[in-house]
Amino acid sequence: MKDLRCYLLLFCLTAGFLVGFSSQETPKKATWIWQTELIETKTAEILTFAEEHGVNLIYLRIDPQKTYSYYRPFIREANAAGIEVHALGGHPLWALKEHRERILHLLDWVKNYNRAAGSDEQIKGVHLDIKPYLLPEWNEDKPSVLSQWMGNIEAVTSAARKDVQLEVSADLPVWLDDTFVPDDPEMTISKWMISKLDHITLLAYRNAIDGSNGIAALVENELREADELAKPVIIAVNIKEIPGEEHTSFFDAGAEEMERQLALLPERLGSSHPSYAGNAVHDYVNWSKRAPVKKKLKRGTYIWQAELVISEPEKILAFAKSHKINLLYVRLDLQQPYEAYAEFVGKAAAAGIEVHALGGHPGWALEQNRDRMMKLVHYVQAYNNSVEKNQQFRGIHLDIEPYVLPDWYEDTDSVLRQWMDNIKAFVAEAKQAADLEVSCDLAFWLDGTSVPGDPDTSFSKWMIQQLDHITIMAFRNYAGGRGGIVHLVEEEIGYANELGKELIVAVEMKQSHEGEFVSFYEHGKAEMERQLAIVTEQLGKQPSYGGNVVHAYDYWKNAKE
Repeated sequence: MKDLRCYLLLFCLTAGFLVGFSSQETPKKATWIWQTELIETKTAEILTFAEEHGVNLIYLRIDPQKTYSYYRPFIREANAAGIEVHALGGHPLWALKEHRERILHLLDWVKNYNRAAGSDEQIKGVHLDIKPYLLPEWNEDKPSVLSQWMGNIEAVTSAARKDVQLEVSADLPVWLDDTFVPDDPEMTISKWMISKLDHITLLAYRNAIDGSNGIAALVENELREADELAKPVIIAVNIKEIPGEEHTSFFDAGAEEMERQLALLPERLGSSHPSYAGNAVHDYVNWSKRAPVKKKLKRGTYIWQAELVISEPEKILAFAKSHKINLLYVRLDLQQPYEAYAEFVGKAAAAGIEVHALGGHPGWALEQNRDRMMKLVHYVQAYNNSVEKNQQFRGIHLDIEPYVLPDWYEDTDSVLRQWMDNIKAFVAEAKQAADLEVSCDLAFWLDGTSVPGDPDTSFSKWMIQQLDHITIMAFRNYAGGRGGIVHLVEEEIGYANELGKELIVAVEMKQSHEGEFVSFYEHGKAEMERQLAIVTEQLGKQPSYGGNVVHAYDYWKNAKE
């Protein structure tokens, strides 16, 4: 046995160096999804949560009764977001030899799935959650259970490496460093498991790092063993409620305290243990319930060419994904049948992108053109009633700029009154028997224009009050300073805060002849992103700030880098 132990050590050290195991690799942030059914309807929600919380590894329970096609969309989206998916399975009985086939069946399922799946839909590994210490046999004949468990692990790791390279990992409790391999009192079970598996996830279920019973103390032995074997160890904590064992969970302390404690681990453990590979939180459902709600900022664009969502839907969705867009204002051709838009809107929704129907014209501010606005509303209402829920438009967005009309200069108050009446009619009609979000574009300088007959009320404030959100056209190519984007929207942000409404800031990428300070056309995408980051940093704490949109898709797509 000692010769075998030496061989294992030499093999693992060599393998570790060959695959480049290093503490400098991107740390893992993992979670478990036990409820397989969640991926059917909650893909966007799960992946948004993962992005917001730095999750790059998901242990997803596999139900082998479901078809491969059931899993492909979720795994494809996760891989595209830089999140590995490992097939999760396990039961205390899986430690016993008589149930070995259940482990191998999961492994075979993953191998067959990967053979049938595209390169962007691959499952990267198999993760086992086997807790034999919950079996009666553990207390009756522990050495026998340990030997069978070891045999099953040996079988699955050997089978995983036969014809394909699948990572095999497992959950382990922290106390196995005090449990020894049968007939070898010098080899702990923890070290033996570490030597066999590609990584272990150590269940260090405590709610504090320090102290004799804290996380750091509990994982010390396993990290030393893993250092010696050049194997990665992920440290897991729990946020599920455990009545009577509150010290084993962050349920009472909360998600923010858990994140604070986890943030200390890289320096505390990583500096002295190259095997420390990151953290895991058990599990997604309980974590998502306890995590503070983070406002999801909008990031959007306009699609003015109605034909594009029909002629190049995949290009638009690919652009949206690569630019992290989650809001599209899409102009509609009302002559098109409803099915012309249904597939695009459904695919966008599956990718976490809201689609709002876009329409507008300067003349829509005038009473004589109100029916043109209503045609858009009625089309969207009828469309939404005829398609599946996931294919419905989330809202209607208007772009009405009457200040380019001669009427504006001839009788501004008359145009404002007609515009206000049209907006009130639009909101009333859109909200009738429909859950449609209503919004519109607004020029930043309208905060200096008063409501006719009410000199104390800004027209901007009146408009913000009527609608669910306003998109302020703050067309400047710099964020800070006087006349910059943040300065231009100060009044509107204040109104929206007061009224409890959302405000989105729009910037321009189209070439402009109104001054070199208006558009990012000459500066390009990178500079625009830099300035928008400043806008978000400076406005992010304002409750009404809802994010940014770029005008427009075709200009942004073709902009210089």
